[in-house]
Amino acid sequence: MRKFYLILLLFSTVGCASSNLNERGLVTEQAMVVSAHPLASAVGADILRRGGNAVDAAVAVQFALAVVYPDAGNLGGGGFLVLRLQDRRIDALDYREKAPAAAHRNMYLNEKGEVIKGLSVKGHLAAGVPGTVDGMVQVHEKYGSLPWRELVQPAVLLAARGFPLTKLEAKKLNENRKDFIRYSTQRPDFILKSRWKKGDTLRLKELASTLERIRDKGRAGFYEGPTAQLIVAEMQRGKGLISKADLQNYSAVWRSPLTGTYKDYTVISMPPPSSGGLALLQLLTITSDYPVADWGWNTTKTAHFMIEAERRVYADRAKHLGDPDFYQVPVAGLLDKTYLKRRMCNFSLKHATDSDDIAPGEPGPPEAKHTTHYSIVDQQGNAVSVTTTLNSSFGSKVFVGGAGFLLNNEMDDFSIKPGHPNTYGLLGGDANAVESGKRMLSSMTPTILEKDGNLFMVVGSPGGSTIITSVYQTILNVTAHNLPMQGAVNAGRFHHQWEPDVVLAEKKAFTLGRFLGLWWKGHKVIPLSRTIGRVDAILVLPDGKLEGGADPRGDDAAAGF
Repeated sequence: MRKFYLILLLFSTVGCASSNLNERGLVTEQAMVVSAHPLASAVGADILRRGGNAVDAAVAVQFALAVVYPDAGNLGGGGFLVLRLQDRRIDALDYREKAPAAAHRNMYLNEKGEVIKGLSVKGHLAAGVPGTVDGMVQVHEKYGSLPWRELVQPAVLLAARGFPLTKLEAKKLNENRKDFIRYSTQRPDFILKSRWKKGDTLRLKELASTLERIRDKGRAGFYEGPTAQLIVAEMQRGKGLISKADLQNYSAVWRSPLTGTYKDYTVISMPPPSSGGLALLQLLTITSDYPVADWGWNTTKTAHFMIEAERRVYADRAKHLGDPDFYQVPVAGLLDKTYLKRRMCNFSLKHATDSDDIAPGEPGPPEAKHTTHYSIVDQQGNAVSVTTTLNSSFGSKVFVGGAGFLLNNEMDDFSIKPGHPNTYGLLGGDANAVESGKRMLSSMTPTILEKDGNLFMVVGSPGGSTIITSVYQTILNVTAHNLPMQGAVNAGRFHHQWEPDVVLAEKKAFTLGRFLGLWWKGHKVIPLSRTIGRVDAILVLPDGKLEGGADPRGDDAAAGF
């Protein structure tokens, strides 16, 4: 009886399924930027108007987000970039953070071998060596066209002159104020006011000075000289691990993108140490064998199948994914169609599978909470998909004294102890154990789709472990369910990650009948008061125009011409 009343309580929180599925987003003729903040999108669009290409705009947007969207836009974090040029050349840049040289496998455990709560999440020991600035320098050197100074200057001006806070950003600054004070050794500009409100002007003078050094000296303006000295001094005051040598030795890595097919589409995404591209390709390959278009958007049958596919893919992620420079990830085996068919052999349309009955698969041998995403297409048809992060909202909550920016808490993305969940509840093993100089596993999934050899979609999302499923569902919303780009982004989302064995669902993801249907099949569906993901995407329409999908779950905005 108690269980019955609990189910009734859960049902009472379920809303109607998404009603804005057919909404069209901004449509432009030539070029577009979609990001988490309207000011950052405007900066990128202005760079494109001045003749810059998609990479130029990406660099400018990255630095602008570090100012106006500080809970995820960053200098002290890292990310992944996937690009497709007009001539169909593709590339991928890994500017993920790395463990400091002094990091070691048991650094977050006590003398009994137990995890020390919070040590990998907040404070100085949570921070990995930042990769963002080096990543932007490298991508600009290889593919940029406008002078570096012109791309960083808009961010300098935003920080120096100040900008009006949105209601959402003011709320987040207020909510995190105590942590900023607790974990930072010097008081940052963010706490100059005890209570921020919408429309208040936030000026970040220390950050402006840091950006000026990056503008004038490029990589050396961050990894050497005054900024590097400020980072090391902050580490020493807070007993962190990042050293001068760690900063000098950091280098982003160019990697070959993962590519695969789904129906009539070519999918281009990020390889390990991101798990996102591989997991997305696994999900889409599995989906190609099932008639989800006929079953319909978020029907009980469609959602049941997608949950079961996600359950198996996330089980594989827990065992087989890690930094390929330290661990041989069996990419080919995990993407093998025969292997993926075997993974679904015990799938039943009638009932849910218990996650305890699903183990990570055994593929063939390997080949010889906060994040932000932005998507860009320029006038020439070049496309860039970038996901960048500090990990949790505002990262480690540590500001670099005198430099005005936050450090990440990406060390929590390692498996700090086999079988121990991270902030997002994800499990991991030896493949993703903490190791000196190693890159931690990520769920970031910057992705580009082609159709018939032509650019079709640029897509990605923040959201920790929910990034993969947010991108997966958005792609299916367009390709299988024929939703416009904005409608596909608006659509209610759900998420399953093997363990814990629950389905998280936005209130607008399912009608009450479909919600009941999933429970009847044995799924433990939890309606959320919060949202899942914040997808920013661009769709190339049949006439060549561009439609933006800016996620209404945040302040996200599309801009272009």
